[in-house]
Amino acid sequence: MVNTGGSVTMDYKNIKVDREGNLAFLIINREESRNALNQETLDEMKDYMNSVKNDPSIGAIAITGAGEKSFAAGADIKQLHDRSMLEILQSGGMKEFYNYIESYEKPTIAMINGFALGGGFELALACDIRIASENAKVGLPELNLGIIPGAGGTQRLARLIGKGKAIELILTGKILTANQAKDKDIISEVVPIEDLRQTATDLAETILNKGPLAVRLAKLAIQYGTETDQNTGLMIEKLAQAVLFATDDKNEGTAAFVEKRKPQFSGN
Repeated sequence: MVNTGGSVTMDYKNIKVDREGNLAFLIINREESRNALNQETLDEMKDYMNSVKNDPSIGAIAITGAGEKSFAAGADIKQLHDRSMLEILQSGGMKEFYNYIESYEKPTIAMINGFALGGGFELALACDIRIASENAKVGLPELNLGIIPGAGGTQRLARLIGKGKAIELILTGKILTANQAKDKDIISEVVPIEDLRQTATDLAETILNKGPLAVRLAKLAIQYGTETDQNTGLMIEKLAQAVLFATDDKNEGTAAFVEKRKPQFSGN
């Protein structure tokens, strides 16, 4: 068993977990294979995230890779080579797990510390926020293998940067530097590698100082609202706001503002 500062999790072979206050660092620990994402690694990541989903001592999760060269190089090519058409159709695999990350109740931060290619880039796209070190590079080169980005890349990238830019990047397989990705609004912040962990910690602390239920419902309203027409999205927003107006956190947040003090939210 491993004590992760408030949560106890099983020993893992392909990942490790570190803590910084209420932020958990989920580290893909396969540096010898550039942190390639085989099925066992995905299973361990999901197991850990499930184990802390209802743990109030963990408010956010930052996902990164071991070392400084690779966030996640992508799917394990040997496993891809051996899979058949029926296995792809029948298996959720990486796509299912990335859907799980995107809908995860706690904020998720992709802490890109090197190459994030193929399935590794798709993992980052499934997270709420992406920050990167100056040496980071991202891209979807799957067409070089005779396949397409099949874990959400064609959909999430297009929704993030627009259809035209996404088509160009996917059809060419172009690899972007961290600053190029920031210019296209894929990454929100680029920092020196030695500052990446502190940047993630500061970002998480800023988010976790907000009302925890408000954070959760803001995520929900954005994610589900942008998948439908505007009027339906506005109704989702209205219902989320109505729920928040019935909470102690709303009363505390507004009272603290009036009284010029820091709010003491229930989950903080």
